[in-house]
Amino acid sequence: MTMSPPLAAGTSHLSARRRWTLLVTVGAGLLLITLDNSILYTALPTLTRELDASWTESLWIINAYPLVMTGLLLGSGTLGDRFGHRLMFLAGLVVFGLASLLAATAPTPEVLIAARGLLAVGAAAMMPATLALIRVTFTDERERNIAISVWGSLSVVGGALGPIVGGALLEQFAWGSIFLINVPVVLLAVILGVAVAPRNDPHPTARWDFTSSVQALVTLVGLVVLIKEVAKVERSDAVLLGATLATVVGWWVFVRRQRRLPFPLLDLSIFRNAAFASGVLAAAVAMFAMGGLQLATTQRFQLVAGFSPLESGLLVAAIAVGSLPSSILGGAFLHVVGLRVLIGGGLGVGAVGVAWTLLAVPHGMGWLLGGLLVTGLGLGAAMSVASTAIIGNVPARRAGMASSVEEVSYEFGSLAAVALLGSLLTTVYTMTIRLPEGAPAEAGRSMTDALTAPGTGPEVLDAAYRAFGNSYSAVMVVCVGVLAVGAVVTTVLLRRYGPGSASSAYGSGH
Repeated sequence: MTMSPPLAAGTSHLSARRRWTLLVTVGAGLLLITLDNSILYTALPTLTRELDASWTESLWIINAYPLVMTGLLLGSGTLGDRFGHRLMFLAGLVVFGLASLLAATAPTPEVLIAARGLLAVGAAAMMPATLALIRVTFTDERERNIAISVWGSLSVVGGALGPIVGGALLEQFAWGSIFLINVPVVLLAVILGVAVAPRNDPHPTARWDFTSSVQALVTLVGLVVLIKEVAKVERSDAVLLGATLATVVGWWVFVRRQRRLPFPLLDLSIFRNAAFASGVLAAAVAMFAMGGLQLATTQRFQLVAGFSPLESGLLVAAIAVGSLPSSILGGAFLHVVGLRVLIGGGLGVGAVGVAWTLLAVPHGMGWLLGGLLVTGLGLGAAMSVASTAIIGNVPARRAGMASSVEEVSYEFGSLAAVALLGSLLTTVYTMTIRLPEGAPAEAGRSMTDALTAPGTGPEVLDAAYRAFGNSYSAVMVVCVGVLAVGAVVTTVLLRRYGPGSASSAYGSGH
């Protein structure tokens, strides 16, 4: 029988109260991170108006956060392995709090974009640490599965609560409040983190490679720019070529370097584990669909149906309501049901839910809410155990790296949703709108411009509404397709992880 590796110092003797208080603490940090991913969806029209931002600047206000975070996550996870996850979590909280103050007082779109980038630095430092601290603190596999499922459900809930929180704050306060709300939560999390987090336990043998981090960032930036450019109607050949080269060359040199390093930033061999690879894919696909669904739905019901930011946020909150039971129960019954049913089946149910939502739009709010609830039910099941599949299939000493890979998959899913589907909203709109003679040219650029352009009349608005309806349908069809493909691929990969099978290779620390 193989020997279990030594636990991180101080973790084996943590009382049950401290363990679960730690879960609340890292959960608070995770909620901040995921809220800031989606809180701007309902605030986007207000920000665009108040800061006089263009549609491109508005998308970058959203994109700067997941883009910078995704580029830094791999490096920050390895830094956590090297210098200790407690230290990284607390340092990330402090940076996040300071960046929130800067964002709340930003006078221009450019300053806000920079502040969002700084927020991402803090988020990247603490996000892998949240899951790694759970991995090294909860040593019982059954207990850890439940803790990780709670962590996964918070990812869903945080993303779904973002539009509600943003809408509620904008009803009563200026737009800066959507960032100021982070500050008291940061202060509370720092106090609790100091009190209950296990003693910092660095591993000096772990190595952080700055060059690899830069290569990963270049690759991801190139890929996002490429996605955004492909989705445009009028593409720039120079931008397409540059973005393609950055993506391909960046990835090639990154992979080549990882294979030569004794302590790689990303150990590519871990993707040979079917459960690990399926967890990564499920996290990315679920976040892509959820991000696209939230962005398109909140925009549609604000711009077309006249909903307030709070009303549109409450609408998409149905996803979180649907996800809560499946998220919690998924972790509790993983050992009985198995990864294949929860991940592959969850993504399949999510696809059905998004299709239902699209078809329900003309038939009333009750049918629409039903579709959103079913979507949440499926995605909650998949996301709650995707975390277990990832973190449970690496040894504890590489918990930071595994956590980073998971966070990259989450953030890249959200990032790709905004980059691709946000651009698709505008592209389909401009391609399908049929303006009447004499209509203002601005109305053909975006739904927001159609609502604010001088000389906009009922006929112009009617044409704009139809065009935006086409955009919404296109986004939803893409989400359904991505979820369906994800369901098929993960079901095939997890064919050996059915009911009663082991969910992890390192469930007991082996």
